[in-house]
Amino acid sequence: MRTLPRHFRRLRPALALPAACLAAAVAVTVSRTAAQARLAALPLEVPAPPDNPTTPERVALGRLLFWDPMLSGQKDVACATCHHPSFGYSDGLDLSVGANGVGRGPARAFPPDHPARLVKRNSQTILNVGFNGLSGAAANAMAASAPMFWDLRVRSLETQALEPLKALDEMRGTALAEDAAVSAIVSRLEGNAEYRRLFARAFGGQAAVNGRNLGRALAAFERTLLAANSPFDRYMRGEADALTAEQVRGMERFQSAGCINCHSGPMFSDFTAHVLAVPDNPKLPASDPGMGHEYAFRTPSLRNLGVTAPYMHNGLFATLPEVLGFYRRISRGGGRRGGPGGAGLNAAVSRDRIDSLARQLNMRGGQEDLIAFLHALYDPDFDRTVPARVPSGLPVGGR
Repeated sequence: MRTLPRHFRRLRPALALPAACLAAAVAVTVSRTAAQARLAALPLEVPAPPDNPTTPERVALGRLLFWDPMLSGQKDVACATCHHPSFGYSDGLDLSVGANGVGRGPARAFPPDHPARLVKRNSQTILNVGFNGLSGAAANAMAASAPMFWDLRVRSLETQALEPLKALDEMRGTALAEDAAVSAIVSRLEGNAEYRRLFARAFGGQAAVNGRNLGRALAAFERTLLAANSPFDRYMRGEADALTAEQVRGMERFQSAGCINCHSGPMFSDFTAHVLAVPDNPKLPASDPGMGHEYAFRTPSLRNLGVTAPYMHNGLFATLPEVLGFYRRISRGGGRRGGPGGAGLNAAVSRDRIDSLARQLNMRGGQEDLIAFLHALYDPDFDRTVPARVPSGLPVGGR
């Protein structure tokens, strides 16, 4: 279990309130108590599976691997390409630009002389990804079985860390075969004297450079990427003035509207898949049917979403008002008139297939308060460290 930095645990002392403020203080306390039934601050410890304790050696190795384009087939893409601290450990794009791309964040694109293969889904932030699977007010998560990706196709951060290395449009490119990608990367690492020393120091034993340890090192580093001291967290830990009156109203609206039915718990996600009928991104050559070909996608965390736009599984909505407008269309019967695809919904999804929790939302009024609350889920105090160099000698972070 990794403990958060000391300043996360340092709460400001309660303020003595004059009699004139007593009623307001009571109201805030009632609001906090009501919210705690289904919402909670993030825990002060990050869970890790028993076979991968978070040690300084594993974290240091994982950080270098995360930034080293040596892990990509064409040695042009790093994990940090699509998960950069300047963009909240996302990339600011609707659909990520992986292999063959050049540039950083929203400016990243394909040069004219390179094949253009967009990643078909939006890059989710990996801030707080060590808490995936955490629900309710539980003290820790099941790290070994934490759900990953928009379609929940793998479990655990250790397993997830290796998947982009095998994906054609993410990191593999055309230089390696999918079934040989990880073993080829391991061979590269084993041929690097510095990486051999770092793996041996982090994991010990013979043949420390292997695919399992590669995933474990990346996961150990990613578990240190924390943003767990937002105004909401401080409020839920007892700091009465951490939220503004507008944000408190927004928190109440968040619950009364029904948003909390899917975006619950400390991570503001139930980590299950729902059918919402989000229209396809027109940049894609084919429709993305999601999990089970039912157009179901995992509920994303809402934490730090103020710096991780655009939104939804395919980045179709650039702003929070656009997202709320989409849910308003669903709740008002969008798709009923004119059949599937009506009122800006996905033409492949009929209204009766849209999750009933989305159809039952009450999205009338309170938008400004609701957005103010969502911004209170942002903690700017997260690790933005970029290594000065990586052992491969390649450009840090890729092209």
